Amino acid sequence: MHDFYWVEDYHYLTPFYSPCVTDRCLPEASHFGQYLPGWWIIPDAAFTLPFLLLFRLTCYYYRKAYYRSFWLSPPACAVPDGHASYGGETRFPLIVQNSHRYFFYFAAIISLINTWDAILAFHSPEGFGFGLGNLILLGNVVMLWAYTISCHSCRHIIGGRLKNFSKHPVRYRAWGYVSWLNVRHMQLAWITLGTLALTDFYVMAVSAEWISDLRFIN
Repeated sequence: MHDFYWVEDYHYLTPFYSPCVTDRCLPEASHFGQYLPGWWIIPDAAFTLPFLLLFRLTCYYYRKAYYRSFWLSPPACAVPDGHASYGGETRFPLIVQNSHRYFFYFAAIISLINTWDAILAFHSPEGFGFGLGNLILLGNVVMLWAYTISCHSCRHIIGGRLKNFSKHPVRYRAWGYVSWLNVRHMQLAWITLGTLALTDFYVMAVSAEWISDLRFIN
């Protein structure tokens, strides 16, 4: 649509259009400049969603889901594999799974950008402001970070390649927190899909003037 993605009065920017860096974006919504051409046939979300999609597709939880349902490898516990031979993740397309750690870095950068957008939304043209939209944007960012850092790659980055945890107490404590989140990686994966959709719909509804933002301050 390329419309209803920005609320000028409260500086709400939907995460699906963030960062808005094409030359057809509103200048106020372009927090990082406009250095890409805008093609009418390609939505602005196409510049960030591929990285997020690849991060989720190569995620260990999603792998388990579609390996069982589509690859039949294996379809269930104690059930024979659906393929006559198994080559693992050594051939296309499954070899792409080995790039998951790099997609994690892109996802972390995009989460940082969404965090910056949520912070800017507290500064409306009239000064500091706080409304229901801020809570939704902030809640979405918190859940996105919880899902991102609960990733198995993040857990390995923090606590991997150590022979003795007692010599690295800070990393061990951080590894413990990430491990606690890692157990909930599946739930966080689904919750963030919901919070992204909710945030996008709320910003669209306020921008299209279907509803008014509930304001607490300004």
